[in-house]
Amino acid sequence: MNESGSPTLEQVAALAGVSRATVSRVVNGSPKVLPDTVATVEQAILQLGYVPNRAARALVTRRTDSIAIVVPEPDSRVFSDPFFAGMLSGVSRTLAPTSSQLVLLIEPAPEPTGADDQRLLRYLRGGHVDGAIIISHHGRDNVLQELAQLPLPIVFSARPLGVDVPVASVDVDNVAGARTGVQHLLSIGRRKVATVAGPLDMTAGIDRLTGYQEVMKEAGLPAMIAYGDFTADGGEQATLRLLDEHPDLDGLFVASDLMATAALRVLSQHNRRVPADVAVVGFDDSVLATTTTPRLTTVRQPVEQLGARLAEILLAKIAGADLTAAEIYDTELIVRDSA
Repeated sequence: MNESGSPTLEQVAALAGVSRATVSRVVNGSPKVLPDTVATVEQAILQLGYVPNRAARALVTRRTDSIAIVVPEPDSRVFSDPFFAGMLSGVSRTLAPTSSQLVLLIEPAPEPTGADDQRLLRYLRGGHVDGAIIISHHGRDNVLQELAQLPLPIVFSARPLGVDVPVASVDVDNVAGARTGVQHLLSIGRRKVATVAGPLDMTAGIDRLTGYQEVMKEAGLPAMIAYGDFTADGGEQATLRLLDEHPDLDGLFVASDLMATAALRVLSQHNRRVPADVAVVGFDDSVLATTTTPRLTTVRQPVEQLGARLAEILLAKIAGADLTAAEIYDTELIVRDSA
């Protein structure tokens, strides 16, 4: 029972022997649940006298013409990294001909209590939006699992970590993209190739590091790794650590263009010429790649196309489509002056 003494969704799930997500789907009339399971859940609802949450029921019958873009990042990163501008542009372009408006939810640094995650979940459960796109998510606690189980159309900008239910997602092949960047460094004669990796609580951080490690292992070369957080400051600190630990490095694969701009600045401050002394490859092919000195060789991901596809899938799910596939797009190496 909850504080009011009414039966809860969790109690219905326990009595029916199914997950909370399955009960939510039955309550909201999802066609994805087997008839026998529907009957079992409905019997448990009847036995307990459970009354579905009014906001959850309303999601089936009422449209708000609003779509949430959830970015679990501090605003300082959202407004400094061109990746987010590209994503928003792609989403906006797709929604422009529709009646849907965007609601941008920027989540601050996570509180130890998880109160910020609970505020987000309450908002999304509250019937304020028709669906949500989750961008740049971190695999912390259980929030991604809870997001995936909401009785609300959801699509993720990458496969969410730690989620054991099918979800719709759109991403690039980060492993293959990283492999291409590192192989390029080896092809131009670099043998002491380090990486500024992304955070390991994000799919992109894990996969781009995996691609780097695979190529280095195949070449019989040692891996040299420092971890950043996809910010300029994180890239700067990681590059400083690498130069301190491996002063003879001659190649650098950086897991994002924003971190790579900081790496170029650090190398210049330490009188390391790019590409003569150290060749550098980034990842994104954002607008930053053509404004650095030298211009940045980088792995292109079609960010606006990804954003547009996220919006297309979400609109289809809102209209009733049962979409849970992970769509993966190719990357492309763009060779400029840094490597």
